[in-house]
Amino acid sequence: MPSLGTWLAAFFTLCMLSFLYKDNPFFRLAESFFAGLSLGYYIGIVMNQTLKPNLVLPLIQDFHANWNLVFAAGLGVILYFRYVKRVAWVSRWALAVYVGYYVGVNMMQKLHGEVIPQIGNTMLSLRYSGVDTLSNLVMVVGVLAVLIYFYFSAEHKGVVGGVSRIGIWFLMISFGAAFGYTVMGRVSLLIGRMVFLVNEWARPLIGSIT
Repeated sequence: MPSLGTWLAAFFTLCMLSFLYKDNPFFRLAESFFAGLSLGYYIGIVMNQTLKPNLVLPLIQDFHANWNLVFAAGLGVILYFRYVKRVAWVSRWALAVYVGYYVGVNMMQKLHGEVIPQIGNTMLSLRYSGVDTLSNLVMVVGVLAVLIYFYFSAEHKGVVGGVSRIGIWFLMISFGAAFGYTVMGRVSLLIGRMVFLVNEWARPLIGSIT
């Protein structure tokens, strides 16, 4: 006989799959439960893995060495002033500091983690032979064509227009590949839920009845 957790998981899985027919109360119920549980789980992660080790414990264990964290805690509290109409404007100060800090940190991370490695990966050598040369040539031509497509300082006529149209083809192929990858991911999730329904819910249920 399936356990109570398996019954709940099977019920909410069937509720989510019911959207394939049309929007209905069962789907909205499962959607609300999923949103609520996700938010609760996220709050727990933030409390245990962010606030507690980075703010609460340092202030309790050594306040004199970490007193500057009080300003960060104050900015975090000020963010909730937006729910009090008279002082809602104060929350913009904390939000401005948060956005500025995040942009500054994230910009360097993106630059070193994505932009520079991506530039390095497009600087390919054409001195190899065989398939490698063809693959590198396609990559170099594709990158240059796409960059010319996004170069709007020159009118897209003549050679520039022809190369930009090649860039459009490269973009469409990349978008199609990304869409196909997304569809494969969703199909993989569907297969996983169907395997769960059959192996962990339906078979034990039928076995207990017979």
